[in-house]
Amino acid sequence: MSQNIKEFNDYRERLNEVILSKNNKVIKRLWNLDTNTYEEGVLNAKTKEMLGLVASMVLRCDDCIKYHLGKVYALGVTTEEVYEIFAVANIVGGTIVIPHTRRAAEFWEELNAS
Repeated sequence: MSQNIKEFNDYRERLNEVILSKNNKVIKRLWNLDTNTYEEGVLNAKTKEMLGLVASMVLRCDDCIKYHLGKVYALGVTTEEVYEIFAVANIVGGTIVIPHTRRAAEFWEELNAS
């Protein structure tokens, strides 16, 4: 696992623990909804994570992009599929998404090298 991936995962895990330890009911419920949204349903988890990746790219959330890239990687999405996801995000989001696509491509390369 690359240092960049490890740092991202460690940071996310550490700060999630801090935030959830404050026992804010609204935050806990919202995060629970997020978790439940990506579980298997009529749409499988892989499809839902791919949708989440597109939405994250269009919304230009680099942390969200990394998170969903990690999820789709774990679910066996191929590089060819990822680049189709990137294409959809760029069409929907426009050229403002290009810098996020670069960073997403870099993170995807790191995931595949680990």
